[in-house]
Amino acid sequence: METDWANRRDGSERTSPVSSGCQNAGSEPAPATTGRGLTMRASTTTPEEMSDAREWLEEALNAARGKEAGQAEGIPFSFVYDGRPSSELLPGWTLTEDQASATEGVVKLSLVWTDPSTGLRISLVVTEYTDFPVVEWGVRLKNTGAAPTPIIEQIQSMQLLLRQKETVSLHHFTGDYAAEDGYEPHEALLTPGTVMSFAPVGGRPTNRAFPYYNLELRKEKRGVIVVIGWPGQWAARFAGEKGSLRVTGGQELTHFSLLPGEEVRSPLSVVLFWRGDPTHAQNLWRRWMMLHNMPRPEGKLPPPIMPANSSIWFEEMVKATEEDQKFFIDRYRQEGIVLDYWWMDAGWYACTSWPQTGTWEVDRRRFPRGLRAVADHAHALGMKVIVWFEPERVAPGTWLDSTHPEWLLCIPEEPKKDRLLFLGNPEALAWLIHHVGNLISEQGIDLYRQDFNFDPLPYWRANDAPDRQGMTEIRHVEGYLAYWDALLQKHPALLIDSCASGGRRDDLETLRRAVPLLTTDYNYADLPVKQAFHHTLFQWMPYFGASVNANVGAALPIEQVEPYAFRSAMAPCTVIGFDMRREDLDCALLRRLTNQWRQVAAYYYGDYYPLTPYERAGYSWISWQFHRPEQDDGLVQVFRRAQSPYECARLLLKALDPDAMYEVRDLDEGEPAVISGAALTEQGLSVAMPNPPQARIIVYKRRRDGGSAGA
Repeated sequence: METDWANRRDGSERTSPVSSGCQNAGSEPAPATTGRGLTMRASTTTPEEMSDAREWLEEALNAARGKEAGQAEGIPFSFVYDGRPSSELLPGWTLTEDQASATEGVVKLSLVWTDPSTGLRISLVVTEYTDFPVVEWGVRLKNTGAAPTPIIEQIQSMQLLLRQKETVSLHHFTGDYAAEDGYEPHEALLTPGTVMSFAPVGGRPTNRAFPYYNLELRKEKRGVIVVIGWPGQWAARFAGEKGSLRVTGGQELTHFSLLPGEEVRSPLSVVLFWRGDPTHAQNLWRRWMMLHNMPRPEGKLPPPIMPANSSIWFEEMVKATEEDQKFFIDRYRQEGIVLDYWWMDAGWYACTSWPQTGTWEVDRRRFPRGLRAVADHAHALGMKVIVWFEPERVAPGTWLDSTHPEWLLCIPEEPKKDRLLFLGNPEALAWLIHHVGNLISEQGIDLYRQDFNFDPLPYWRANDAPDRQGMTEIRHVEGYLAYWDALLQKHPALLIDSCASGGRRDDLETLRRAVPLLTTDYNYADLPVKQAFHHTLFQWMPYFGASVNANVGAALPIEQVEPYAFRSAMAPCTVIGFDMRREDLDCALLRRLTNQWRQVAAYYYGDYYPLTPYERAGYSWISWQFHRPEQDDGLVQVFRRAQSPYECARLLLKALDPDAMYEVRDLDEGEPAVISGAALTEQGLSVAMPNPPQARIIVYKRRRDGGSAGA
C-alpha cells in the first residue's frame, strides 16, 4: 500500500497509509464465496459446515447413548446428584429415546434417563436444523418418585469439549449497562491453562455480560458460535486445554431438591458451526435468527418501523393528556412526516413519577376515555400504538402491593424497596395474563412494550430455602416466558418490545418472542458511541431500534433536526420525538430524512458487513454495508466523526459480483455513478465528507443492462 499525505481540515499534513488522500477503511476484497447467488434460506451454508454440525451431534448423541466406554464427557450437559457427577451416574440409569420428529428445516429428538432408585428423570431435548449448521438443546429434570430427591446441583446445561490443533480465539462482548463501552467487542486467545468466566450482574441476562460468543480457529478458517439462552442469571466458562477447549455454561446457581412430581427446565444452548471468516459466521447467525427465531406477528417478520413519541416533553407520559397526544400525532401528519406507531411510554397510570408502578389502570383524570381515544385517533390516520408496561416492579403503596402482597417478593433486609411480582406464583401469573391481555384489547394496543428497571437476583436468592437454591429464579423465568407466550396466543398480531433499562434482557429466549426497540439507556446524544453500539448489534440482532432524540440537558440540542444525528440512529426501528409545538422546527428537513430512511429500511434485513473496525473515538470514520443477495443491491452507511483528519475514505465493499456493473447513488447527491463490482471490491468506494461530523447514505443496485463504468 502506498503512503501518501492525508488532508486535514486545517490544511496541515499527516502521514498515514492512504490512497489519494483517503483513509483506507477496508483491507481485503470479499471472498468469492460471499458473492452473487446468496439466498435467504441458507445458500451460504456449505456442505462442510452442515457436515461439521452433523458430526458433532452424532458424537454427542453416541456419548449420551453410551455406545463407547469413556465417552461420558462428550454428553452436552452435566450435573451433580447426591454428591456424584452425572458422568458416573447416567451409564447406570435406564435410557429411552423418543422417535425423532421432523418439520420444515427442523428435526427434534429426546433422550430420557431415569434413576431407578429415586425416580429422577433427565430429558435431553435436541433440535437439529437441516437448513443451517445449528444444533440446540435443553434439559428438563423431573422427580417421578414418591419422595423428595437428593440434592441436584452444579447443573451445566451446556458442556462442550471441542478438540482442535490450534489455539482458539474467543470473540466476546460487553453487555449493556448504560455506559459508553457497552457492546464493546473483545478477543482473547484461549491458550492451555487460560480460563475466562462470564456472568451478568443482578439477574438480567445482558446486563454487563452478553451470552453470545464466537470461537474462531483462524488458521483453519472455521469456528463455532456458542450461545446461552436464559432470561436470568446465567454463567459461562471457557477453559483452554492442550489440544482442546472446554466450554461449560448454564444457570449460575443450582442446588435443590425436587419434590414429588416437580419438574424444572434448564437454559437453552445453541451452537452454530461455520467455515470461512467470522463475518460469514455472523451472517449465518442473522439468517438463522430471521428464519427460525424472530417473532412473526400473523406469520410475517416485523417490518422496519418509525415510531414517534412526546416522552421528552411530558416526563414520559406523567404529564401527558389525551389532547396533547392527539395534537402531536396531528402535527406530524400535517407536516407530511409518516409514522408507523405512536408511542406512549411510562406514566399513563395514576402517579406523580413514572417509577410508581403497580396500579395498572389508565389515569382517567388525564385520559377520561382511556388510551383508547388516542389509539383510535392514531388508527384512523393509518398508524399503530405502542404502550409501555413494567409489570414485574411493584412500588410500595400501589394496588398490587396493597391488595396482593402474597404475590410479591421482597428483600427482608430492605423492606422499603420496590417489590418483585413473582411470576412463578400461578395466581399472580394468571391475573397478569388476564389483566394485561384485557388492557391490550380494551385500549387498542398494537405493540406491548415491557420494561424491567431493577435487578431481580437479590429477590430470587433471598427467597430460596437452603435446599432450594435457584428454584425461585427458575419459576420466575418460566412464568415470564409463559406470560409472553399467553399474550401472543391471545393476540396473534401483537408485537412485543423487550426493554430492561435499555438492553439488559436480550437473551435468545427473549428475542424469540420480542424485538428490542431501544438497546440502551446510555446518552442518546453521544453519537460516536451510538454508532459503535450499532456496529456490534447488527452482527447479532437483525432487528433493533434507536432513538434520534437526546435527553434533556444533553450536549446535542434536542429541538434540532440534524442529519448526522438522525443517521446515527438509523436502524430497523428508528424512533423520533421532536417538539411538534415549535413553529421553528425544520420539518422540511425532518421529512426528507424520514423519507430517506424509508427508502433504505428494507436493506436492514440483508447480510451485514462491517467496512471499518469497531471504534467509538471521535477521530475516526465508521462504516458498514447491508447486501441483499437475492436482488444484488444494498446500502452503505458512512460516518466521519468530528475530530477525524481525513476528508475522504475508500471503502472495500463486500459480496458483489466482480463482473457486474452497479448503479451507485448517494441519497444527498444527484445522478448515480455506474461502477464495476471489481472496482468496488478491489479499489473501493470513495466517499468524501469535507464538513465533519457528517454522514452519508449510499445505495447500489446491479445494472441488469450491463451499463458502462462511469467512475
